[in-house]
Amino acid sequence: MNTLPPSSPASAQARTSRRHFLKTSAAALLGAPFVTSGLRAASPNGKLRHAAFGASGMSYADISSLSKHPKWELVAVCDVDTSKFDRIKQEFPNARLYQDWRELLAKEEGQIDSVNVSVPDHMHGPMILPCIAKGLHVYGQKPLTQNLYECRLVTEKARAKGIVTQMGIQVSSSFTERMAVQMIQDGAIGKVKEVHTFSNKKWGDMAPVPENADPVPDAFAWDKWLGVAADRPFIKGYYHPGNWRKRRDFGTGTLGDMGCHMFSGWYRALNLTMPLSVTSTGTPPPNATNWAIDGKVEYLYPGTDFTADKTVKVTWYDGDQMPPTEVQQAIEGKWPGQGSIYIGTDGVLLSAHGSTPTLHAKEKFKGYKYPRLEPRDHWGEFVDCALAGGGKKPSANFDYSGPMTEAVLLGCLASIFPNKTLEWDAPTQTFKNSPEATAFVKRSYRAGWELRRRAGLERESIC
Repeated sequence: MNTLPPSSPASAQARTSRRHFLKTSAAALLGAPFVTSGLRAASPNGKLRHAAFGASGMSYADISSLSKHPKWELVAVCDVDTSKFDRIKQEFPNARLYQDWRELLAKEEGQIDSVNVSVPDHMHGPMILPCIAKGLHVYGQKPLTQNLYECRLVTEKARAKGIVTQMGIQVSSSFTERMAVQMIQDGAIGKVKEVHTFSNKKWGDMAPVPENADPVPDAFAWDKWLGVAADRPFIKGYYHPGNWRKRRDFGTGTLGDMGCHMFSGWYRALNLTMPLSVTSTGTPPPNATNWAIDGKVEYLYPGTDFTADKTVKVTWYDGDQMPPTEVQQAIEGKWPGQGSIYIGTDGVLLSAHGSTPTLHAKEKFKGYKYPRLEPRDHWGEFVDCALAGGGKKPSANFDYSGPMTEAVLLGCLASIFPNKTLEWDAPTQTFKNSPEATAFVKRSYRAGWELRRRAGLERESIC
């Protein structure tokens, strides 16, 4: 079974649209105001009326964080596993509960203004697109979608509709990442020559799929959980509740899970666009079902005002993969489990995940004064912008996080073609030197999941 089965060649109209996408994305990154046409009218009670896709795990964390805003209220929640509703019932007794997200959208028409989509990766795109079509503001968990085609489509549709969007890379609003971005752009280490970014997580599985099938729990709608993915037997603990991240039909492995967090700092700091090429030299997926562990992916980007050369290389490592010895030796002190290392013309900066960035060698930067930053609430920023109905975008809006997610997903795809440099043509979403890899840009949905009518997709079906 292929995770992302072949697609038909892009039409001339699609190529034109994608070229336009890149131009408008660049403008968005420079702070262009977003279009407000298509936004929903303000809620009658002055609050942002919200529906949550997912009742536990990351969705519950998002609900809890959103609920801290005084002008936010939870109207409805859906989850395929009704055993997860107990905490919602206790904390939000007025919220209406559903097991099918499509039923929620139909019955709550006109009663909600925004949603958060915090479910397994394979359903991000299929859920987000109908919400965009209805003019709902969207807080989407990372990665924005599970495949490249959906990511581009979600980005384009959200921009055209003028909705407020935010991706769940909350660390991008933290002092730590924003400080690293400011330090790089202020030239603390000169121009950046290369970046090494890493996570010691192991969201993969090198073993074959078990052949057993287990009874589906009474409270769990297995078919609804599968969504767009092909039917298969339920195996207790293998997919639900968390191990879906390891499976190519549902998750995106360690790179997809943590890449959007790790990439965000250097992607923003260097003002990058789309990579020119991507090469996976780590462990390839063991089969058509699972992602691998111990990945390594090299990206080549066009240079910017913040880089030393006309191109800049960024290397991703996960699991037991590590940067070269000389890079490790440039960092004094304890080696972090996750983070990014910027190698500059005048020094080295370590941005450990969730920690204050540090400059190396320390003696050279003695007395360095760190930037002063105002606090920012990632979820509150989304609510404020949605209530305002226009003006300032949230910091991780889809015009920013969509292209960044595409880079992450390029690395996931590249792992299927180990040790081959894939030359990426961003406007057409094709690989110049590999029709085989291009066939994995888009996935097929199982019968009954055609979204053209539901999502109002004028350009084409995403089947």
